[in-house]
Amino acid sequence: MVLQRLALFLIYAFFWAFAGFIGDVDSYQRPPPRKNVHVHPLADADPASPQQVHISLVGQDKMRIKWITDGSSPATVDYGTSPGVYGFSATGSTGKYDYLTYDSGEIHDVVIGPLEPNTVYYYRCGPNPGPEFTFKTPPPAFPTKFVVIGDLGQTGWTNSTLQHISQSNYDVLILPGDLSYADFYQPWWDSFGRLVEPLASQRPWMVTQGNHEVEKIPVIHSEPFTAYNARWHMPFEESGSESNLYYSFDVAGVHVIMLGSYTDFDAESAQYKWLQADLGKIDRGKTPWIVAVVHAPWYNSNSAHQGESEADDMKKSMETLLYQARVDVVFAGHVHAYERFTRVHNDTADNCGPVYITIGDGGNREGLASKYEDPQPRISVFREASFGHGQFHVVNQTHALWTWHRNQDDVSVAADSIWLNSLSSDPACKI
Repeated sequence: MVLQRLALFLIYAFFWAFAGFIGDVDSYQRPPPRKNVHVHPLADADPASPQQVHISLVGQDKMRIKWITDGSSPATVDYGTSPGVYGFSATGSTGKYDYLTYDSGEIHDVVIGPLEPNTVYYYRCGPNPGPEFTFKTPPPAFPTKFVVIGDLGQTGWTNSTLQHISQSNYDVLILPGDLSYADFYQPWWDSFGRLVEPLASQRPWMVTQGNHEVEKIPVIHSEPFTAYNARWHMPFEESGSESNLYYSFDVAGVHVIMLGSYTDFDAESAQYKWLQADLGKIDRGKTPWIVAVVHAPWYNSNSAHQGESEADDMKKSMETLLYQARVDVVFAGHVHAYERFTRVHNDTADNCGPVYITIGDGGNREGLASKYEDPQPRISVFREASFGHGQFHVVNQTHALWTWHRNQDDVSVAADSIWLNSLSSDPACKI
């Protein structure tokens, strides 16, 4: 065990030194970040006890429940609508993965349902007895609320952000990439899972990958996204995608498209063709709102992360697809700051284009990207380098309220807010 820990430490130290190159970490100066928060397992925990529990949406009326155990345990979930009373049960699959000298615990994946909308369920993972968890399903219609956070990490700032999110009474959380910042050192994935479990076990977390999820090492570990794909299984199969790196889902009257910045996106790629098909299936009568999510922002007036292919080339390839489909909002992370643009297309203000919002300020260990281009572009409406989170409250078919909440002295402050009209309700933007 001592030799294994020493080997892990040496590997971690070696690749940490190169993380700035491999993980696209820029060299600009940032304000001092807060320290990482390492969440350890309980010392006396049963090897079959569930940990790192999180849930995600599957289709219209199902939920995926994932958890990890240190020892062998059945992939079963008992659930019901009353505490301690489980009238339903489901069985799933169990897997694990290896990464260099790291062996994961058993990763359990169970889909439960059909479920009633806007209902609190009580559930238990694995054998009896075990801890009871609860979650609430999203509503069947408006209003509905999303929380949006990017580049979350696991620092003191992350804790502050999570505390603010817990008070927001949201229905679904959207995370535009860069989750754990494990950066090759796999135990940090376990720590992240424990850190977010209190929230991620109660509301569905829908995520896409960022550069810190790639974790590809030439020759030594050539398969990218190993930990991400094993731990965060999103409903790509249900949306007709062939990859866990891009997919879509519906909540009430909102269609959400999660795109992959770090997989092929040119016109001949599987992702591009899938996006075309997905956009073509949307019925704006049923889902009047369309939201898209990427990691690397297509519009960005921050000095950080300029000139990157994952942003610039993806924008050239896919921006017109989103514009022609009248996508309402595009969320991104990657840049560790907040910025909101006006409705825009092809670098020009356009009333029928999406509102582009960068929200890579969840609490990552690298700190904030505090340098901006001067003068501020006319299409950039609000920008600030502070940690925080966003809330997208879709009130009805035509109106939604977007609010960015700044973490100021550990207090959630509503620093930017705007009412949006859905493009599907604007006669001038009819397709």
